[in-house]
Amino acid sequence: MTDEMGKMDHIEVLQAELIQMQQEHRDLDDAIEAIHERINPDLLSLQRLKRKKLALKDKIQRLEDEITPDIIA
Repeated sequence: MTDEMGKMDHIEVLQAELIQMQQEHRDLDDAIEAIHERINPDLLSLQRLKRKKLALKDKIQRLEDEITPDIIA
């Protein structure tokens, strides 16, 4: 029973981390949009933010895969 409780605690921690990463992903969207709206956008900053957003998307996907069990059909 403690093993099952430990697994639930682990999943709750992962879900909290996932929520935080999703918020950071949305924040990066906002930052990228703000740079696009500038008259002279900083292309280097834009490129860095897009790379960071893509890396974060990969981390989010890995976390979602770890949280959601595989279902064999």
